[in-house]
Amino acid sequence: MGERFDYGIWTSNIYYGCSQKSEQFKDAVEKTNLDRFLMITTSGGLNQQRTWISDAVVAAYILNSTLVVPKLDNKSYRKDQSNFSDIFDVEWFMSYLSKDVSIVKELPMIDGRFVHPHPTRIPRKCDVECYESRVLPLLEKKKVVMLTKFDYMLSNNLHADLQKLRCRVNYHALRYTNAIREMGKRLVERMRIKSEWYIALHLRFESDMLAFSGCNFGGGDKVRRDLERMRTRWDTLPQRSPDKERREGRYALTPEEVGLLLRALGYGDDAHIYVASGEVYGDENTLLPLKQIFPNTHSKDTLATTEELAPFASYSSRMSALDFIVSNESDVFATNNNGNMAKTLAGTRRYFGHKPTIRPNFKKLYRLFLDRGNMTWEEFVSQVRTHQVGFMGRPNDSKSGKGEFYEDPTDCICVDTNYSNIQTHNQSQNDSQSHSEANTHIAQDNISDPDIKDHEQVIYKEHNVCLTRYDRNEKQTLGDDLPIRSKFVEGEGRGEECHLANE
Repeated sequence: MGERFDYGIWTSNIYYGCSQKSEQFKDAVEKTNLDRFLMITTSGGLNQQRTWISDAVVAAYILNSTLVVPKLDNKSYRKDQSNFSDIFDVEWFMSYLSKDVSIVKELPMIDGRFVHPHPTRIPRKCDVECYESRVLPLLEKKKVVMLTKFDYMLSNNLHADLQKLRCRVNYHALRYTNAIREMGKRLVERMRIKSEWYIALHLRFESDMLAFSGCNFGGGDKVRRDLERMRTRWDTLPQRSPDKERREGRYALTPEEVGLLLRALGYGDDAHIYVASGEVYGDENTLLPLKQIFPNTHSKDTLATTEELAPFASYSSRMSALDFIVSNESDVFATNNNGNMAKTLAGTRRYFGHKPTIRPNFKKLYRLFLDRGNMTWEEFVSQVRTHQVGFMGRPNDSKSGKGEFYEDPTDCICVDTNYSNIQTHNQSQNDSQSHSEANTHIAQDNISDPDIKDHEQVIYKEHNVCLTRYDRNEKQTLGDDLPIRSKFVEGEGRGEECHLANE
């Protein structure tokens, strides 16, 4: 695929996941009280559900209880009616964790009768002492406890053995069903046929996320009316200052912006991109700027037939699972947002060898994209690479986001001791490098070839001309001749800039 970047923007390194239990970790048979049952109902989308299921297993271990296979959220915005066994291999889940935690598919009778679960809520980020003081007495009295609103209900900071249990659940026990894995494998194989290397881009630009964001990304009156209509579905949406939210880094990049980011980081226009997303607002018109920057753009719908996708197409979680598989198998994963799938995949890729994972430095890129019409392509590239130091999925990267455990499972990552000397040497080099030198370590400069350089200059120049022509007349409608702007952006300049809510 054109020029290969040997520095490693396509490759991983010497780290690997390690989640083995210590000798002090007691097996389920030693500690489970057979008269106690813990139940939860997960909330949110697929990646939130993975997190809450993993946390529920740890909670059951803390409480010496049997876990009833969690119920999945069927009442969210997408109203996916899938059960646990429709998405995950339930037999594998129970078997893999059998020595760690006792798990049953359904709540059995207790003392010859059905017991109605006692519902209760606990504080967020509850630690071991919190569970033992708040939930354990209820279990001893009621026998069956249902933890409601089970999200973020377990502390990030736990003993290493409990953290490793989290990793065993999330990275090993939660295996997708055979049907999902086989379809996911087929999609990966078709990407590999097209190219030796590929980038998976998780693109959050669905209508509900735009509605939650409170903005329209310059979409004009029609888009504004559409989103206002959608916002009426939720009575509790907070009022935000769009400019402040974007300035503080709580927003998502547009398809155009994330395309320019990847190009500036060294990926040529021959790179193949797999777009992992739901139904993008504006459809092809919205994706047009990305496809003009990266013509080799693919998705589930372009790689598979309608008949092949039919068993999954009506279920958002199953479609998301397919995207998860293709994204995790990619050589590079990039995202335009800081939502749950982005965080979960960032942690998964750290666990499986720190595979390159590009997370935008939203705060720094905000000003850069705002001013990009006033600089040359070389200046833009230089600043992008400077801002992205620490956001490329390297072992020593600064941590983005709020530091959730599943985003950065530090207790479950080890380094190959055969390479310890290399690691020490590299760390020494990193400590001695100046910030400007670190700039060149983001990617090899792939615009040294005059033809490639001229081509990228043309793209950037056309992009700036488009913006200049557009911004001079706020009432102008974008025509087909404008190369790097989405056709759904109509009529009112760039408009308000604001963030998309997390998944």
